[in-house]
Amino acid sequence: MSNGTSVIFKRLDGGSTSGYLAMSGTGKPGVVVIQEWWGLNDHIRAVADRFAAAGYNALAPDLYEGRVAKDADEASHMMNGLDFPGATHQDIRGAVDHLHTLGSKVGVVGFCMGGALTIASAVHVPGVNAAVCFYGIPPAEFASPADIKIPFQGHFASRDDWCTPAAVDALETAMVRAKLSPDIHRYEADHAFFNNTRPEVYDAAAANLAWQRTVAFFGEHLA
Repeated sequence: MSNGTSVIFKRLDGGSTSGYLAMSGTGKPGVVVIQEWWGLNDHIRAVADRFAAAGYNALAPDLYEGRVAKDADEASHMMNGLDFPGATHQDIRGAVDHLHTLGSKVGVVGFCMGGALTIASAVHVPGVNAAVCFYGIPPAEFASPADIKIPFQGHFASRDDWCTPAAVDALETAMVRAKLSPDIHRYEADHAFFNNTRPEVYDAAAANLAWQRTVAFFGEHLA
């Protein structure tokens, strides 16, 4: 049962972005939910609803402006066409600022492409208090994990040829060398193991454990 609504929120540049907002209540902490490369689809809305049920005001910005990919080729094309700096500095920052008007602290969580944007947001967006990344890493020249100054948790898959185990090891090494304390978790699972609408990769046990860890992490750092 969805309890969310479509909203329009302001960007820093004076423009606006639409999104899906699932409210837990005024004064509650917020979570920005960043889409996979498919777009703002029913799965991402359901994740936002789940955060609302867990006590967070959850806002998923529509980075593709209403478009949702029907297959991997289209998703790849849309992701490659996305203005990543604009999405970070305008859409996601606008979502963070909007959630601050509704409550207290704000976290960011994202999946796949959204995981990469989560790291970018943790580096570049003021007002983000904690970040949880699912299997996505941005180019280091855009956002280096070593520059993250907020609590960070990451969930990664051992069978992932996009966000590879070697890339995850490099991320963790970079953060540790920068005297940071990332909370990194690895799962014997496939890329996108959290997405229960994709039975070919969904892993219920890994997804449930990752969800418990995410909620506990936000509970600690957004309280």
